[in-house]
Amino acid sequence: MRFIPLLLPAFLLSLATPASAAGLDDPFATDALLPLKPSPMLAGRVGGAPCATDLPATALAAIDAVDLALCNNPQTREIWANSRAQAAQLGVAQSAWLPGVTGKASASRIFTEARDYNQNSAALTLSWLLFDFGQRSANVDYARQLLNAALATQDATVQSLFLAALQTYYTAQATQAAVFSAGEAERAASEAFKAADSRYQVGAGTPADRLQAKTALAQATLNRIRAEGDARNAQGALANALGFDAQQKIVLAALPALAPETAFQKDVDALIAEARARRPDLKAAEAQFRAAEANVGYARALGRPTVSLATGPTWQDVGGVVTQGGNIGLTVNVPLFTGFQTTYSVRSAAAQADARAAQRDRLNAQIALDVWKAYQSLTTATQSLLTTSDLVASAEQSERVALGRYKAGVGTVLDLLTAQSALASARLQRIQATLDWNVYRASLAQAMGALDYTLLQGSAAVEGRP
Repeated sequence: MRFIPLLLPAFLLSLATPASAAGLDDPFATDALLPLKPSPMLAGRVGGAPCATDLPATALAAIDAVDLALCNNPQTREIWANSRAQAAQLGVAQSAWLPGVTGKASASRIFTEARDYNQNSAALTLSWLLFDFGQRSANVDYARQLLNAALATQDATVQSLFLAALQTYYTAQATQAAVFSAGEAERAASEAFKAADSRYQVGAGTPADRLQAKTALAQATLNRIRAEGDARNAQGALANALGFDAQQKIVLAALPALAPETAFQKDVDALIAEARARRPDLKAAEAQFRAAEANVGYARALGRPTVSLATGPTWQDVGGVVTQGGNIGLTVNVPLFTGFQTTYSVRSAAAQADARAAQRDRLNAQIALDVWKAYQSLTTATQSLLTTSDLVASAEQSERVALGRYKAGVGTVLDLLTAQSALASARLQRIQATLDWNVYRASLAQAMGALDYTLLQGSAAVEGRP
């Protein structure tokens, strides 16, 4: 047994070498299993841009809004920390495959009638679990599947934040456009009032016409004031979503001219199949089910025997008499009866696996509904966008004709005010259709599990963004 104290240091050195090479803070390299942090983790961002924290020097584009929202939202830091924690748990599970080394030392003073003396001892023990009939393998598989679930959940959360940032940004754009539209309606109402007042002054118009025009102007002014208030609220909501105080002034970039695309109009069955292959939340549910299955195997293995090795040198000094030695031994642990603990642990783990399977199947069915609703909403928004373009053009022409007829004395003020009201309504419908199209386009991408920076690259190029 004298060879054991000589071999043990060499053995421990060989174990420490790989850990030193990989880094003592992460010897199993679990951080390498993690993706990049949330801001550049979505595919398509040019060069893996660093996390943005300040407003850009130029007007804020949609891609800038998403960057700021992802970087400044505490939820992104939370999901990143959760992923790192789960990666560390995988390292904990993997560590069970390596031996453990413990050192023990003691010193005492012995008092007897014959004499007093010192008693000192030291021991170094290496313990190694050699066989466990599947416990460690199941535990590692369990931790790995939970890590996969955490990473998929991280992707799903980022896509949800991505969509929320876009919705807030496009809402601010829509309210800003509504202010412009309300201003145009107020200008037209002012022109109508001036025309009615001029006709009244020369005796060609009636007091009722003048009052109707004045009422329409007051209503247009009120609409403009309300639109400005809505725009300020939307700007505050956008600033808050980007991580700034609500009073932060933000200059929005002009939206590019929309050319509604129809590339999304595919076979809905194909879209649903693609969504089920890409949706990160479904991947997370599948990983959680597999983790639950691994936990069943772990529960079963807890009722099986284990074989462990223990070895190490010992040293003892008793009253000046020094002895050195060592020991090596195998320990077989056979759980004969545990009060049915293993039986019920397996039953509990199996029931949890069934619950995870049901959750996965429920989400699998929900994906079909999500894609169907997003597809139909985008189809409706696309048709509305095309229709409102013609609606605005015809309403503008009608308003010009009605104003010309009224000024020429062949039209009525009621015709003019009706035409102006129709134009204002058409412009608002155009703004709403634009908002719906932008939001539903992003919503369909999220329902497909494909919401990333590539959705904004085309518009970013039009707006002059990098």
